[in-house]
Amino acid sequence: MVQNPYDAEGFHDAAIAAGKHRDIVGGRWDETGRVQMAILQEAGLLPHHHLLDIGAGALRLGCKAVPYLQPGHYWATDASRALLLAGHRTELSDPGRLPLDRLVADTRFEYPGASPDITHAIAFAVFPHLPMAYLRRALTNLRRFENLEKLLFTVFLAPDAARAALPFRQPDGVVTHDIRPPYHVLSEDVSHMAQVTGWRADRSAAMLPRGQVLFTAIPQR
Repeated sequence: MVQNPYDAEGFHDAAIAAGKHRDIVGGRWDETGRVQMAILQEAGLLPHHHLLDIGAGALRLGCKAVPYLQPGHYWATDASRALLLAGHRTELSDPGRLPLDRLVADTRFEYPGASPDITHAIAFAVFPHLPMAYLRRALTNLRRFENLEKLLFTVFLAPDAARAALPFRQPDGVVTHDIRPPYHVLSEDVSHMAQVTGWRADRSAAMLPRGQVLFTAIPQR
């Protein structure tokens, strides 16, 4: 089994110490952050809303969302709180707009301490690094946020079951796999996972960095 490099002991600490906190969240820092912010605004995010940034890393989105949102309305989770804090130290134009208690270590998609006022959530370039069971966990645990209007998340897709069993080259050149990272899934898998956890997931036609596909999930109440 190929290990996810993000899980290697000392990976984040070494990268942060070397000043590479931007590099380890996938590169294309400004471009990807602008894309994330644009799709959130297209999805209706306004300054008074409360945003949960799942797998936020070094605040690639946060450095754009924090100035846009009212102070304290941005929450970020990541497996590495050290990476979140590195982003807070180096990437925010006004760190005072983001209290440190909004930066939450979370390896299990449980969102500990996140505000019940959350209205929007995004998990950008998170699930391509994880087995699909994490998507189920993420969707299930987000159901507790009664004010949540929608979740935006990205995956890599394979076109059909036969090709999903093989390495598949995405439109942007990334090669994805079914049982090792970076992972791909079927569109039907995403729809089914959403349905059984109480969501409706709609695929977007937007072209995203590295060939990822955007889904918008709406909780069914």
